[in-house]
Amino acid sequence: MSDPTAPPGAGKAPAPSSGSQMGRRARRYALVLIATVYVFNFIDRQILAILLPAIKAEFGVADWVLGFLAGPAFAIFYVTLGIPIAVVADRWNRRNLIAISLTVWSAMTALSGAAANIVQLSMARIGVGIGEAGFAPPAHSMIADMYPPERRSLAMGIFTLGISLGIMIAYLGGGWMAQNIGWRQALVIVGVPGLVLAALFRATVTEPPRGMSDGRADRGERFRVLDVARYLLDRKSFVHMAVGAGLASFNAYAVLSFFPSFLERSHGLDLQQIGVYLGLIIGISTGIGFVGGGYIADKIGAKSQRLALWTMSAAMLLGWVFVFPLYLLTDPFVVIAVFFLPSLLNNMYLATTFAQTQGLAGVRMRSVASSLLLFVINVLGLGFGPLVAGWLSDWLAATSGSESLRYSLLIIGAVTGPWIAFHFYAAGRYIEPDLARVAVS
Repeated sequence: MSDPTAPPGAGKAPAPSSGSQMGRRARRYALVLIATVYVFNFIDRQILAILLPAIKAEFGVADWVLGFLAGPAFAIFYVTLGIPIAVVADRWNRRNLIAISLTVWSAMTALSGAAANIVQLSMARIGVGIGEAGFAPPAHSMIADMYPPERRSLAMGIFTLGISLGIMIAYLGGGWMAQNIGWRQALVIVGVPGLVLAALFRATVTEPPRGMSDGRADRGERFRVLDVARYLLDRKSFVHMAVGAGLASFNAYAVLSFFPSFLERSHGLDLQQIGVYLGLIIGISTGIGFVGGGYIADKIGAKSQRLALWTMSAAMLLGWVFVFPLYLLTDPFVVIAVFFLPSLLNNMYLATTFAQTQGLAGVRMRSVASSLLLFVINVLGLGFGPLVAGWLSDWLAATSGSESLRYSLLIIGAVTGPWIAFHFYAAGRYIEPDLARVAVS
């Protein structure tokens, strides 16, 4: 590749080929099933959060150990393997890769239930991370090839709805199972169905032709990761979106990992209550945020991509306002009710961030571009969010006692909110010139 700042095939008509299009029904079916896989992805990833109090009680570990289990134990291989797997996805059949990944992480989730100690549980979570590393980049790439730019943010919003449903099911089911049958049985129960879904996905989903939705030719070019990285780093809009999304993920994973424990320690709710309340609140609020954010981005973006990103910046800043009552109010049911709005507002950015990244990338760059974005998001989010929240809680325990989680999460939310909003504002300043460079390359 002689010029890493120009994507392949940009501005060129696709070469004619048989089967170069997917029918509407095939696209919709593929999107629904990809989103369903994402549901299982987040069930297996987030059920641990509602199970952490039970795991802490059995193994007697500190909060930073729980933070390591929820974050780095999963994230280390998840983020490092995501990039080489994405290279494979840009060259190989993406449908098959997703089916293999789903099989691996589902099996490892089920095996987590057999862990005899915290080390074995950590090893099993590493296995879950290895499996999940192979899902998101090829999924983003497939969706980008199925839907044109003017419909892509909404399609990504429907896809990310899997996060909402996955967290909701994980909390609702995990809370009940932790309270009634045990955390080990819960992990087995949520892991096994993924094996069936993997077979269904492989047998029924169609692999979309690359570049189909953009009118770009797929010349079958191969790009090194460093070439794609240089290409994206040359787009200031991508840099700001990646940093903003990474900081948002840092806060989100800190909250997702420890908010159930906060409600248990500071407000005296049991795990079944927490699972029901949080499952419904998070599932509904984030679902509206993902799909609504994607819809708004498509509508506003049809006139101005800059304004679309500025709208996401405003949403993040408004969500930040609710951080203070969320952690300072003392009535648990008021706290849970307040949680709805920041949860909705703080997740509106995600669909358009994924969609804009795919729009900036070349046809055979899309999986790698997605993996690089996810690398930043998950290093900051999964890698450090739960760990920092747990460490900060342990550090504050000397002065705050059982309220240490309250102040740990408050500090993280208060610091990150305006910072995130700034980066999405800055991304908006550069997005249209960067997209224009793609169009004329």
